Amino acid sequence: MCDKFLNDTKSVYILTNEVVVETANRTRLDQPEHAGSDDSFALNTIDADTLAKTRKLLNTAIVDAWHTVKTERRPPALTPTRWVWRLAGFYHLCHSTPRLMRSAQERFALTNRQNLAQWAGQKAKEEAGHDLLALRDIQSMGYKAEAVVEALVPPAAKMLLDYFVQSAEDSDPIDCVGYSYTAERLGVCIGEGYIQSVEALLPPDVKATRCLRAHSAVSSEVEHVKETVAVIAGLTFEERQRVAKACYQAAFLRFSPPKEAYISDEEIENVLKPLKT
Repeated sequence: MCDKFLNDTKSVYILTNEVVVETANRTRLDQPEHAGSDDSFALNTIDADTLAKTRKLLNTAIVDAWHTVKTERRPPALTPTRWVWRLAGFYHLCHSTPRLMRSAQERFALTNRQNLAQWAGQKAKEEAGHDLLALRDIQSMGYKAEAVVEALVPPAAKMLLDYFVQSAEDSDPIDCVGYSYTAERLGVCIGEGYIQSVEALLPPDVKATRCLRAHSAVSSEVEHVKETVAVIAGLTFEERQRVAKACYQAAFLRFSPPKEAYISDEEIENVLKPLKT
């Protein structure tokens, strides 16, 4: 999904129009509540050169993590069974986001970093209900959704969530900005073509890509990336460097294969069998 972004060195550096190109002809799933309001993160308050350098810093950190991992291991081919496994991972990552972002908002406000507090508060609103999309997707696949997410906690999702919790609940939660940017920037790599390829694997008439669409280039994820870049561009040099480091750490976790063997479809099916509706 991200091959061009990760393999084309030029894509890391030529960034001024990067987001604009990727937003072309997209279909919005939702409109951010703050769009057009006085409280929106105004890109025009920061010059284009600063925005471009900030994007370069963040994207280079993500690409560097990918090159550091550079593993030959590949996850098993996607199947309907494995899609339920991934949906469980989506749920666990989405479920805690509003709470953790509100926690970060409070901590930013305590240190009078109002722009970051506003950003975190907005993230909490934007991500609210996305866990329910994952549950609806799992239910559409024919399973008791809440029972599935209780039984299945993919290790990769747990590693990312642990890092997110640690970042958001730190006395200085700025690392969660890098975590969020990385998740959204990689989400922009997911286009309609990939979503359709997932849908083609699923049983006919099954709609189970709601959560995926909400975190892809066909949603408002592209706008979220632009807004986060604008917020980070307004930080101090030291803060920007720390956010970039967090981008690297989050991406490293995202790209790293599990230490143990990948779970098999048979193992997943053994858990899912008694959870069918």
